[in-house]
Amino acid sequence: MRTVYLLSFLLLLTSAAQPQSLDLPFSRYYSSQEYQGGIQNYAITQHASGLLYIANNYGLLVHDGTTWRRYSLPNSSKVRHVQVSENGTIYVSGQGEFGTFTAADNGELRYQSLKDSLPENFQNLEEVWKVFLGNENIYFCTSDRVFAFDQSLRLSSAHESQSGFESFHFVNKTLFVNERGTGLKKLDNGSFSLVSPEFSDRLVTGLLPTGANKYLIFTRDDGIYELTGGSLKPWMEMPELSINAVLRLSNGQIAIATQLSGLVLTDMEGRQLMHMDKDNGLNNNSIVSLFEDLSGNLWLGHNNGLSMLQLSYPFGKINQYSGLTGTGYHAIVEQESMYLATNNGVFAQQRRADGSSHMELIPNTNGQVYQIKSIMGRLMVAHNDGAFVIKSNRAEKISGPEGIWNFQRLKNHPEIVLAGSYEGLHLYKLTEEGVSYISKLAGFEESGRIIEQDDKGNIWVAHGYKGLYKLRPDSTLTAVSVRYYGIQEGLPSNIFNNVWKVNNRLIFTTQAGAFRYNELQDRFERDSFFDLYFATDFLIHYLLEDQMGNIFFIGETEMGVLEKKVDGSYQKHYQIFNPLMPLLNDDLPNIASLRGNEVVFAANEGFIRFNLNENTFQPPVFPTLIRAAYLTGTADSLIFGGNRHHSSSDPPEIPYKRANIRFESSNASPNNENELSYQYWLEGFEEDYGEWTDKPEKAYTNLREGSYVFHSKSRNIYGAISPEASFAFKVLPPWYRNKLAYLTYAMLLLSGLLLAYRIVEKRYQKKTLQIRTASRVAIEAKESELKTSQREIEKLRMEKLKQAIQLKNKELASATMHLITKNGFIDHVRNNLNAITKKSRNQEVKQEIQKVIKTIEKNMAGDKDWEQFEIHFDQVHGDFMGRFKKEFGNLSPQEIKLSAYLRMNLSTKEIAYLMNISVRGVEIARYRLRKKLDLERSDNLQEFILKY
Repeated sequence: MRTVYLLSFLLLLTSAAQPQSLDLPFSRYYSSQEYQGGIQNYAITQHASGLLYIANNYGLLVHDGTTWRRYSLPNSSKVRHVQVSENGTIYVSGQGEFGTFTAADNGELRYQSLKDSLPENFQNLEEVWKVFLGNENIYFCTSDRVFAFDQSLRLSSAHESQSGFESFHFVNKTLFVNERGTGLKKLDNGSFSLVSPEFSDRLVTGLLPTGANKYLIFTRDDGIYELTGGSLKPWMEMPELSINAVLRLSNGQIAIATQLSGLVLTDMEGRQLMHMDKDNGLNNNSIVSLFEDLSGNLWLGHNNGLSMLQLSYPFGKINQYSGLTGTGYHAIVEQESMYLATNNGVFAQQRRADGSSHMELIPNTNGQVYQIKSIMGRLMVAHNDGAFVIKSNRAEKISGPEGIWNFQRLKNHPEIVLAGSYEGLHLYKLTEEGVSYISKLAGFEESGRIIEQDDKGNIWVAHGYKGLYKLRPDSTLTAVSVRYYGIQEGLPSNIFNNVWKVNNRLIFTTQAGAFRYNELQDRFERDSFFDLYFATDFLIHYLLEDQMGNIFFIGETEMGVLEKKVDGSYQKHYQIFNPLMPLLNDDLPNIASLRGNEVVFAANEGFIRFNLNENTFQPPVFPTLIRAAYLTGTADSLIFGGNRHHSSSDPPEIPYKRANIRFESSNASPNNENELSYQYWLEGFEEDYGEWTDKPEKAYTNLREGSYVFHSKSRNIYGAISPEASFAFKVLPPWYRNKLAYLTYAMLLLSGLLLAYRIVEKRYQKKTLQIRTASRVAIEAKESELKTSQREIEKLRMEKLKQAIQLKNKELASATMHLITKNGFIDHVRNNLNAITKKSRNQEVKQEIQKVIKTIEKNMAGDKDWEQFEIHFDQVHGDFMGRFKKEFGNLSPQEIKLSAYLRMNLSTKEIAYLMNISVRGVEIARYRLRKKLDLERSDNLQEFILKY
């Protein structure tokens, strides 16, 4: 029965086979030396951030688009399978171990084993082959049991097999198992139910749903089956393939990984679309795992290394793996066959009996080929050795010159072919018998690598470093007149000038943009045709307008296509072409149109095919990743491991002495590590983002204390700028600038201020004391001076008083003496008059004299000189009279006078005159005065009175 199925499906496969495209997808191979892991890669998965996780012989591999990291299990065993949840938890299964990797606070991955969560009798594990994430449970699968854990990682159930599980498949969140001796089963409502017993002795390696209760079942060695309900029938048998894994791609195609035959890509009807192995693009034929990433790339886990196929990228390579060798120059499709011109000859697409295609070198074309041109059904080849024509899959040389660049039909002469050569232009003629050489056009000897004709039949030749030439053939087509155009005729320079035909008119491209020829002025002027799409100084190396009006271009800095719209406008596509720029033929850039919207670009290694109709590619935009942060120094210290989004709410604190930090950034855009560019900004240190750089790391040294936020942006080769990543951190102040230090400084400052205040206060007090002392001294000095002055003044006053007293005394003495003299004189006169009266005999005279004597006595009795004397005496002697009278009230007026006269230190005789008594009377009066004053005999009366 199996033989019947095999024969019938081989016939079906052969009849359904379509010619396979010759181009292969862009790919990248990673050796174990590059990713620093084991050779075998059992499973691949990806997080939304773009990080790839790979189950490897040496542990878990993590790829961030730029670098690889490896994390080992505790027993350093193989990781068999890996899955990642939306929150970034990584679930792994391996040899005798299973568990999770989660990011610690510092971003480093930490492993947590779940093996200890099992009952003790279950912990003796061998291989844990698979892990699957369900809606409610996480399943870890071994050969004899399936362990179900809830979302809290608690064991909820264990499902055991007596005969053993051979394979595990997770379809639409449902777990299927291939049980030995039983068949295909699925886990439903907590228990396994039989799906099909037909696979009890067949190893199922793939299970794809195709409809309601309908599946494609792939076996390792027994072909492919379609299961509908309980009905099973063969879908395709490929016993020679030995299938290891199967994956349905996002475009509906099926990728089949084989043990020895590489990768097979089919559609849902089983038609083979592509087959890649070591002979046509793969480094290893053995594939054990498949994964389609978020960018549409297909990852192949080999038994030795990893491969990535860029299936979603709308370009294909036609190179040595397609059967073609050499550098590409030109291509053409003729009668559904593709002809490709390289520096090794012309290769043609040939079909095998089974309908597949391969490339074969056209005999007699060995060597440098520049162009293949179909003219009136003749396939002409411009070759270094001359002109050739291909007939019956063989090239025949046409007589004529060597070194032919190109061909085109001569305007107004459709049977004549114009050929540009290394030296001048040549003509060939097309006849029913074939192609024959006519002659060289005389008058022009320059190289004619690029030629075009205008609507008047003029031939324009662009010379790479001389300028432009306009040639006018004569009527006999034997010679041309030549007009040279250079800087004098309006061209910006004489080099890099080219001529192209676009929209049925000539456009001249130069170093300063596009120009056109003004026939009336016989000069060149700027053409605005490309102004909306290119800078005015954009240098175009090659232009091609295809059958649909699309304009493909290769420029100095970019390449792409201006897609023509129905309204006549153009839409520019160029970012997706960026990866091709380094791959193009750098000798003679060329674009060849195969069909409408389909072209090939000449490459250093073969060709690159592009079909505008298949251009659904959207360049992936993954977030920028900060993959590590190190404190640099003698030995770098990791502070952030990059395996989680860093939160600014818990920024790490960095000591001031270690404030040298280096960040490593990445972007998970696949196969783009060498084309990524970055912008960095350290907020708190810089004003804004810096210039774009290709360095994935940024370092800062000697940062001051403060809060910082590091920002990183990335730009992939397609020009897409990814969302930024940020990392917040704090640099602690040095010990002498921290809070405690500032508190100490404040306390010291306060203490210092207090001390300074006390010192100043003491100084002030001392100064005040000094000032007070000085003031006191000064005051005392002043007081002393004042006292001295007062004493002097007093002395002077006393002297003045003494002088005044002396003066008064003198005046008093003078008055007293005057009084004494007066009284004495008067007394003398009175005595003389008395004597006269006694001697005179004249009575009348006596009477008159007596009257005079009475008048004198009356005058002496009523004399008021004493009152005046008393007033002056008291002024001189400080109210002596009043004080003395008050003290000694028993004294008579005569005794008061005597006391006054004694105070004046008058002699007894003087006192006698003043008191008009005798000397004896004075002595008697003195005696009486002593008595009244109660003086002792030893007391001196005069001294007593002077002291009073």
